[in-house]
Amino acid sequence: MSSVEERIRAELEAHPIVLFMKGTALFPMCGFSSRAVQALKAAGATDLHTVNVLEEPEIRANLPRFSDWPTFPQLFVNGELIGGCDITVELAESGELARLVADARKA
Repeated sequence: MSSVEERIRAELEAHPIVLFMKGTALFPMCGFSSRAVQALKAAGATDLHTVNVLEEPEIRANLPRFSDWPTFPQLFVNGELIGGCDITVELAESGELARLVADARKA
C-alpha cells in the first residue's frame, strides 16, 4: 500500500464523516463542493471533516483510484464511499443523509 493510500485510510479511520472536496467547508472552491457541504450541514453534520484536494495533490491524484469514483467531492461515512455531490444532495432531499449522519455519530 502506498503512503498516499495510508494517508487516505488514516483520514477515514480518524473521522466518521469525511468530505474530500475542492476548498474547505468555509470556503468551497467549486459549486459541487459547496452544495455537498450545504447538504451535510443541513443534515446535521456538525462534525464534518474535510480534506482540501487542491492543497493535497497526491490525494487528488490517487483518491479516484482508491475509491473507484472519478470526481470530487467524495463523501465517506464510517469509511464507506457514499458518492459525490448529486448523490449527497439526493440523500439530503430524501432524508436519508440525516439518518446516515446520525448513525455515523453513534458508530
